[in-house]
Amino acid sequence: MSVARLADLADPALAPCVVLKVGSALLFAGKGRPDREWLSTLVAEIAEAKARGQQVIVVSSGAIALGAARLGLEKGGRGSLADAQASAAVGQIALAGLWSELLAAHGIVAAQLLLTLEDLEDRRRYLNAAATLGRLLKAGAVPVINENDSVATAEIRFGDNDRLAARVAQAAGAKAVVLLSDVDGLYDRDPRQPGASLLPRVEGVTDQVHAMASGSSGSGLGSGGMTSKLQAAEIATRAGIALAIANGKHPAPLSRALGGDIGTLFVPTRRDGARKAWLGGRLRMKGTLTVDAGCASALLKGGSLLASGVTGVEGDFARGDPVFVRDPQGRTLAQGLAEYASAEVDTIKGRRSEEQQDLLGYAPRSAVIHRDQLVLL
Repeated sequence: MSVARLADLADPALAPCVVLKVGSALLFAGKGRPDREWLSTLVAEIAEAKARGQQVIVVSSGAIALGAARLGLEKGGRGSLADAQASAAVGQIALAGLWSELLAAHGIVAAQLLLTLEDLEDRRRYLNAAATLGRLLKAGAVPVINENDSVATAEIRFGDNDRLAARVAQAAGAKAVVLLSDVDGLYDRDPRQPGASLLPRVEGVTDQVHAMASGSSGSGLGSGGMTSKLQAAEIATRAGIALAIANGKHPAPLSRALGGDIGTLFVPTRRDGARKAWLGGRLRMKGTLTVDAGCASALLKGGSLLASGVTGVEGDFARGDPVFVRDPQGRTLAQGLAEYASAEVDTIKGRRSEEQQDLLGYAPRSAVIHRDQLVLL
């Protein structure tokens, strides 16, 4: 059995571990002041989930907004990178303390993890994070996670906690993610338009689904929007993890969403193995390989990417770096870890294996990307 409706997310048998993402717009009552009353109702729901046998991980935004208010910085602390980093450094202490205090009132120990993109993109660091999460959950703690904005820059950051939540769910082996937002879920068009309909269930994040999304954050406090939530849904559902978008702007928001079936549930479309799920969830690619139609067809049937099928090389990447694979029409088919550096691929592209040794000066490898290091998108 697997998660098929929103109410299933409260079932310990179907969702033994749940990642709950809370956005900045929900945490504040105004002017950087935490909405303790609302947050207390959510923490009570977390305690109820734990009491019925579920493990809970919280991914909480809000450090920058909270720190900016305390430092008196304009634009919510996002006027510059230095402002954002300073705001995060101040706000993260207060944010962690707030979660710790409210969870402790229910006898629950809170733990803090601050992660950067590199912590989950590098395989070894990803496994270390997974081990830490596993131990904390086994000990009964509730990990409270945020991006480490005090050191992250534009080049090494998620940029939103939606995708971070999906990646954390992978690392923790969770079965469900709930993104609490300021809207009820995904609508078939901009919800401000007349006749817009809420989609209760989505199977597969297609181009048509992406076209329904708005990329902006309605509150002005957060950094995400519906587009980032759909990207999170893609990461989660490829790994066999259900993801829900629900409105958090109500007391006890989980009870309202799950009990009333109000929200959008993205059901898992596949169940990649652990390594391929990690590969498919990677966000930073170092380059792009374009392939011919024959190679694209072979990849879709489970084959490896051979040099003879490569028609174009973009980017500067080394052996082992992640790259996109695109078909002749420019559609992204897959991503994987290259067996050659970009200059070497450029040298042997379109060539058969018997020609490659003379071009490279050494015996060629079996593939440019082996099928075990490649995941279809």
